[in-house]
Amino acid sequence: MLRFSTAGESHGESLVALVSGLPAGVPVDQEFISHELWRRQRGYGRGGRMRIERDSAHILSGVRHGKTIGSPVAMTIANNDWKNWTEILPIEEGDPSKHKAVASPRPGHADLAGALKYNFHDARYVLERASARESSARVASGALAKLLLRELDVHVLSHVIRVGKAELSRPAQWDEIVALSQKEEILLNCVDPGDEARMKAEVDAVLRTGDTVGGVFEVVVHGLPPGVGTHVNWDERLDGLLAQAVMSLQAVKAVEIGRGVTAAESLGSTVHDAIGYEGSDERFTKFSREHNNAGGIEGGISNGEDVVVRGYLKPISTLRRPLGSVSFETREPVKAAYERSDVCVVPAAGVASEAMVALTVARLVLEKFGGDSLGELRRNYKGYLEQIRAY
Repeated sequence: MLRFSTAGESHGESLVALVSGLPAGVPVDQEFISHELWRRQRGYGRGGRMRIERDSAHILSGVRHGKTIGSPVAMTIANNDWKNWTEILPIEEGDPSKHKAVASPRPGHADLAGALKYNFHDARYVLERASARESSARVASGALAKLLLRELDVHVLSHVIRVGKAELSRPAQWDEIVALSQKEEILLNCVDPGDEARMKAEVDAVLRTGDTVGGVFEVVVHGLPPGVGTHVNWDERLDGLLAQAVMSLQAVKAVEIGRGVTAAESLGSTVHDAIGYEGSDERFTKFSREHNNAGGIEGGISNGEDVVVRGYLKPISTLRRPLGSVSFETREPVKAAYERSDVCVVPAAGVASEAMVALTVARLVLEKFGGDSLGELRRNYKGYLEQIRAY
């Protein structure tokens, strides 16, 4: 079973990612991992932290001579900002006078709930782990899952469909999303230049006012055959697992599969994807779909169309013009604490969501097709494709 975990804090020495369950023999492209980390750091509206950090993953174990060896892959991602925090957040007891308390909790963040839960007298330790900085370790882990899926010609990418009130005005094509991922600079990761300009205007508006803005990103899984996931148990459904994986990302407050939101207000005759039979060998099966309103999943099982998952991202909680809060020490009304932060992170959240989707899909692929080596996995996968094509 493919599993992963992360460790580390926002201003600690490094972040740690541990991935186990990858079959032996998967080629590991370290430049690809670094590029994924670079993509997470880009986007219009990112804060000053992105000018400090230049993320790269240092692989400690599980990879030799450029390929996985079946044992857990351990990676570290250094925090360059750590040098400025060694006395503020030391491992040892340190000098209390140099600690940097978060004296008033920020509305919308984990500050107050976490301080109450763990009996902290300020929110510093909560902030450090709850920060979206942790998602860089997820992206490094997800890059390994993407490299595995790539060997089966399955690919995972994202694009932005809304920032504030500015929304993509047309459907995106897969080749457009691929082209976005190959750009040398990222603005707001939207496939339509005109719509992207309107999204930029939304960010510009909040930059002037000291506010923040959220939006919607879309993750697409391209090339996944029908049959991944199952209807037989509630916790094995592909849609449920993807929803949990994407919802686990910082600031994501809703998840949608396919046309899930607008389907709720539509008639069944306009929502469900009519089935045809083309007799073509260009697809996984000779069955076809008129549309993909289901987002590639029916009954918790992939149906051979692109899997489409959208994440709805709330505005970042840290504001340059803070909302009202309460002092941890005096219990008197004050303004919420301010930490250096971003204004818009929708493109970055899309990249982090790609990682979570890739890890989820890769896990289910390994559970279905098995294999301790990439060669064994490929044989099992090829046999299944031949089976459904002949159906």
